[in-house]
Amino acid sequence: MKIFDTLAVARADILLPVEGLDLTRWSVIACDQYTSEPEYWERVAAFVGSAPSTYYLIYPEVYLNAPDKEIRIKNIKSRMREYLSTGLFKEIEGIIYVERETAHGWRKGLLLAVDLEKYDYRPQAQSLIRATEGTILERIPPRVQIREGAELELPHIMMLVDDPANLFIGPASDHRSDFPCLYDFDLMFDSGRVRGYLVNQPKVEEEILAGLGQLADQKKFCERYNLPPETPLLLFAVGDGNHSLATAKTIWEKTKAACSNPDELKTSPLRYALVEIVNLHDEALVFEPIHRVLFEVKGSPAFEEELKAFFQQQVEIRLHASYEELKKTVNNKEKNEQVAGLLSTQGFKSIKFLKPSTNLTVGTIQTFLDKLLSDRKVQNLDYVHGDDSLWQLVRKGDDNVGIYLPAMDKNELFPTVILDGALPRKTFSMGEAWEKRFYLEGRKLTSR
Repeated sequence: MKIFDTLAVARADILLPVEGLDLTRWSVIACDQYTSEPEYWERVAAFVGSAPSTYYLIYPEVYLNAPDKEIRIKNIKSRMREYLSTGLFKEIEGIIYVERETAHGWRKGLLLAVDLEKYDYRPQAQSLIRATEGTILERIPPRVQIREGAELELPHIMMLVDDPANLFIGPASDHRSDFPCLYDFDLMFDSGRVRGYLVNQPKVEEEILAGLGQLADQKKFCERYNLPPETPLLLFAVGDGNHSLATAKTIWEKTKAACSNPDELKTSPLRYALVEIVNLHDEALVFEPIHRVLFEVKGSPAFEEELKAFFQQQVEIRLHASYEELKKTVNNKEKNEQVAGLLSTQGFKSIKFLKPSTNLTVGTIQTFLDKLLSDRKVQNLDYVHGDDSLWQLVRKGDDNVGIYLPAMDKNELFPTVILDGALPRKTFSMGEAWEKRFYLEGRKLTSR
């Protein structure tokens, strides 16, 4: 592993499945997708069967409260050892250039390891690598239990750089035809295609790192965002997988505290996490909203009255004839308006906040949802990707309520995080659920 300390990245030793494996069965979606749809993961299990697959190396969060949790974690770690010992991986060192087919084109990224010493997920962090959204702290301990002592990491983390001139990823995409192809295959369930290339040209790697160096230039950073000269630089914003990165950070801090030899820490594999880095300005990268679904709302007929009371009657609620009409109302709101949708089996309504409490609609409505949770007036709250999935989950119960939210303008992301800190949790999604990163590559977490 070659470390570029000032840029907080490293050229990692990456594990790829050996030739001959069925990569469509090998590669599965990020564990934090379809968390209220066990039927999706049942389809994955049936499709994979007994074939080697990352399905057996990850813990789908839909099962986090399953009674066999301990057994599942034990089996994951056992399967990691099995796959490593039976030669299912080949190891390469280098940067991998990735192209991922989405509904909006081919999203481009670079696979690198990032330095956890330069990452802080706290809301007002000033680190080189920062979370873009609030971290749900209760989600970290179960993930630590899974990762701690594991011999492998498999990345679904995606980070963003604000690079309008495409200085960082551009050199790789410009020279793609010069690189050996490492994989090129269709992902399961019509989730698009993915292909990866090894950046094996030293000159191109130099151009990539030089581009990143320009993004990390303090003077240019402050000029770009019209900031005071001493403003701490933000180089990478975590787009997807922040809880996985926060888990890796937690284990790294525990490792540091327990280590008596500082020299061992400098190159420890636990200091780094494998991620894909994507340009915020990639045309195929579209920010989608993350909706909310409330399960088994207690006293659901009085839900609207509670909402009005919480916001001191400073809301306007309108009835709509259809889901499509509701979505148009939310998505075509005026620039400074905050409007959300309300779905139930009784109908579709929009909520306009006349005196919003935060700068974003998601932040305003989340304050009310958090109050419902603390008062135990809902059985559960989940975060949902996709309009259709939201409506399907609402229809599963007469006491379920859906909150339909507008998308965030992705150009607001870096300035907002720099000036205001992390956004409200689950503010945006980088594409629909099926467009998320699939597990494919790996990295050893042990030195043996």
